[in-house]
Amino acid sequence: MNLILMGAPGAGKGTHAKDIVARFDIPHISTGDILREEVAKGTELGTTAKSYMEAGKLLPDDIIIEIIKKRLQEDDCRNGFLFDGFPRTIVQAEMLDKIADIEAVIYLKCDDDILLKRLTGRRMTEDGKIYNIYFDPPPENVKVYQRDDDNEETIRERLKIFYDTFSPIMDFYEGKGAFYEIKGDDAREKVFDTILTILNIM
Repeated sequence: MNLILMGAPGAGKGTHAKDIVARFDIPHISTGDILREEVAKGTELGTTAKSYMEAGKLLPDDIIIEIIKKRLQEDDCRNGFLFDGFPRTIVQAEMLDKIADIEAVIYLKCDDDILLKRLTGRRMTEDGKIYNIYFDPPPENVKVYQRDDDNEETIRERLKIFYDTFSPIMDFYEGKGAFYEIKGDDAREKVFDTILTILNIM
């Protein structure tokens, strides 16, 4: 089962990805994790990636796809995989189509007001526990902090970038009959039930 989970920042991709990979026993593939691993190993791809990252530049699509292609050849991908937030551009989607058969792209659609509350309301503890002042406030005696980029101006810009780049990707997968849009701001259990319904009828 080869899947892609997509959604704007704050849509809950990471949360639902955990549920999907646990149910179907497939790896959750994050391009960021792969890049960090390749850099740490000092591979040729990692060295190339590091040069772009240190210069503050985005990696070219062909390098990203080469890294993805290498990852998909590993044993744990034999029964499928789940991409979280990848591909990020239409070029990446077209290149991915040449090396993998994507069976379903699940889009977690959320109202912008909800996304803004999820992100601007996010608070974290030093040991990584996450709260939200709107939906899950931290206890009074717990010390929390807010990430610098969890402010409304930055988030609105991130949302604009996402929608601008996502639209052609959505059209691409809709044309293949592999695109499924679901309500991503429902309760976690309800969202997962909807995902299971989609995957069970594929």
